[in-house]
Amino acid sequence: MTKRTELCRGQISQDIRKKYWMPLESSYKAGAWEALDAGYSESHRAYHTWEHIADLLEKLSTLSHLSARPDIITSSVFWHDAVYETQNRDGSPRQDSENVRDSAELFRRYSLLNPPDTGAVYDLIVATANHLEAHVEKGHYEGFAGDLDLFLDLDLSPLGAPWEVFVEDFARIRFEFAWVPEIVFYTKQLQILESFANEDVHLYRLAASREKWYPAARSNLTCCIGEMKKKIAELSLVRSKP
Repeated sequence: MTKRTELCRGQISQDIRKKYWMPLESSYKAGAWEALDAGYSESHRAYHTWEHIADLLEKLSTLSHLSARPDIITSSVFWHDAVYETQNRDGSPRQDSENVRDSAELFRRYSLLNPPDTGAVYDLIVATANHLEAHVEKGHYEGFAGDLDLFLDLDLSPLGAPWEVFVEDFARIRFEFAWVPEIVFYTKQLQILESFANEDVHLYRLAASREKWYPAARSNLTCCIGEMKKKIAELSLVRSKP
């Protein structure tokens, strides 16, 4: 991480703390902010950073009228990527579901929310382990199902960013997996993006989300999938040469 990037992230985190965290701070034990800041400021992160959290919080602020409990979604945004590692200590690939589980547990460790609200935030975080198949198992409050849908739509909203931003985000994710050989990385990402692009999939759950992000997301996915297939073919050709 360059000094400039470090200073930029530091400014973003302080802006987020003042605008979004302070209203929630009394709902958490001492040290909660420091735990979050330590995670989102880690040098191996490039996409799962404070910039991502800021993006989701800003979008939530414009869509809060769709939520029964914006405070619950705000807490979920803060904690959903609090733990993010692409490798285990032995160097083996780390499953994203493990990051999700550990993020949810870190939230619960610091939460002073009442049990129903703690359960609601915990379940929203866990839902990000499988955006497309997540569903409500327990209604923590009236409107919880809609809040889960909105939260998952927000987390996938970067897929509908302008193409140049989408490309930058993809490069940041590649940085986080820099230790993975190119062909392995592209093959895995192709599988993920093809699952999102499947016409039978409801990428965004709410009508407002689909209207806002789906057209661009569909275009981005189509273009990126095409480029990745070409890249994988090129890499495969190079590997096959004697």
